[in-house]
Amino acid sequence: MDGSVSTELILLAVLVVGVFLLLVFVLLLLVRTAVTNSDRLVGTVNRLVEKSEDAFLAIQTGNERKLAEIQASNEQRLDAMRQLVDEKLQSTLEQRLGESFRLVGERLEAVQRGLGEMQALANGVGDLKRILVNVRERGTWGEYQLGAILEDILTPGQYEANVRITEGREQVEYAVKLPGRGRDAPVWLPIDAKFPKESYERLVEAATAADAASVQSASAELRTVVARMAQDIQRKYICPPASTDFAILFLPTEGLFAEVLRLPGLHDTLQRKHRVLVAGPTTLAAILNSLRVGFQTLAIEQRAGEVWQVLGAVKTEFGTFSNYLDLIKRQIQTVSNTLDLSSRRTRAMQRKLRSVEELPRAEAGALLGLPVDEPLGGGAEDDVEEDSEEVQ
Repeated sequence: MDGSVSTELILLAVLVVGVFLLLVFVLLLLVRTAVTNSDRLVGTVNRLVEKSEDAFLAIQTGNERKLAEIQASNEQRLDAMRQLVDEKLQSTLEQRLGESFRLVGERLEAVQRGLGEMQALANGVGDLKRILVNVRERGTWGEYQLGAILEDILTPGQYEANVRITEGREQVEYAVKLPGRGRDAPVWLPIDAKFPKESYERLVEAATAADAASVQSASAELRTVVARMAQDIQRKYICPPASTDFAILFLPTEGLFAEVLRLPGLHDTLQRKHRVLVAGPTTLAAILNSLRVGFQTLAIEQRAGEVWQVLGAVKTEFGTFSNYLDLIKRQIQTVSNTLDLSSRRTRAMQRKLRSVEELPRAEAGALLGLPVDEPLGGGAEDDVEEDSEEVQ
């Protein structure tokens, strides 16, 4: 019993040892296989790494080449764009500069013309100042302005210059010719131009400086000067019935005319005492327009008388013309009666000749000695035309 047990134990121990050895062998085999596989894996990984490095180098080389090509292409495009932009900028800059220089040139020419006009205006102002300083030339300027207004409104036959109203009187600068009682004896309306420049300038300067005392003194001086001028006009030019019982004192500027009207009572005093009417350019134009309308009304009245005379003559001749019409009517009635009688006799002869055989027209013409081709009714039309020509 014990021997079998020990044998079994030995066998069991042998079996365990064998299994252990087998396991050790298998383990060694696995270790060896693992070592071999690990070497292969390392080689494979190394080969993969080398291939990856080669691929990466190839990709890097390709990328660098593509980047170089892209960079070169971009540089070319940038160069083209830069050149295009430079050309556009150059052309635009040249165009803008050309326009700017042209505008500047035009403005400079305009400024030069303006300077020339200003120079001419300054010369004109200087001439005007010299004219206004000289008393004689100042009067000539006022007279020229008065003549221009008369020339614009009236016809040359409605006014005259340098008129002597009557013998022994001085000549007035301008006078309007008004119709008088006789055709050869017109009535003159004297118009004289005056320009008290110094008194007016002192009044304007005093008003600008707001000096009440100087304004009062200058106003009194202007009143005295204008009244003296009106007195001279009354003494020299107003002499009815050769002239009107009043005259016109013309002031060349509206400002001077307004200052004279602003003086209290002066305008009424000049009209009542000196029979002088003060007028500026606008007022004189209105007065002359009223006179022109009166001239036109008078001309219409004269033409109306002539028209009535012509109508009377036409009426007389119309009575004679009516008598002629009655005579023509009687003559036409006589002709109509004669034609009716001829028609009756013609119809009577035609009734008697119905039984007579008609000959051909050619034989009848040859027998009676009449032209064969004579148109029917031609002679009657010619007679009518001759009669109408005789009547005309």
